[in-house]
Amino acid sequence: MKRFLTVLFLSVAFSATAQEFKPFKVNLSVGIAKPLASGVSGGVLFAVEPKYGISDNLDLGLRAEWALVARGVVSGGNTVTGDAGAFGSYLLTGTYLFGTNGVRPFLGVGAGLYTIASAGTITIVDGQGPEQVTLTGATKFGGMIRGGIKAGHFVVGVEYNAVPTTSNRLTNATIESKNTYLGIKLGFDIGGGRL
Repeated sequence: MKRFLTVLFLSVAFSATAQEFKPFKVNLSVGIAKPLASGVSGGVLFAVEPKYGISDNLDLGLRAEWALVARGVVSGGNTVTGDAGAFGSYLLTGTYLFGTNGVRPFLGVGAGLYTIASAGTITIVDGQGPEQVTLTGATKFGGMIRGGIKAGHFVVGVEYNAVPTTSNRLTNATIESKNTYLGIKLGFDIGGGRL
């Protein structure tokens, strides 16, 4: 009888642990994308991130994110805002969740490719007169750091996306488009444990 109770107790204990930690999950998020260049307004972002839990505290993932924002350029110390443009990013991510409670803070990092779409034409005054400049698209290697809180399956986070600057050469000057942006996100995980 003791053996039966011991086996039953261990089965229940392992069963309870297995119900709380399931390694595979997919995060879906929406939020605000705020370019960090002065004088440029924010936009909206959407993200999908499948993740695999190495442990209950460490997730590895692949984030695909699309942000629609107004691109801005700096020419002669002045910022000029262009049409809406898009950033697409495909990053390998690592996220560490603190504790084992229902509400858990987290920190994470990521690195990968950012695709910067061209964003229309901007008129720049370049010494001699107005000049039409078409913002060029580019693919850059960049990084991300994140922090936030996970409550059950709901996730609130802030991500700093470090994307290198792109530049266009004009007749008498070079204009730069700063691509770094901040993402403020609200999302939820599908899978990865009990509701």
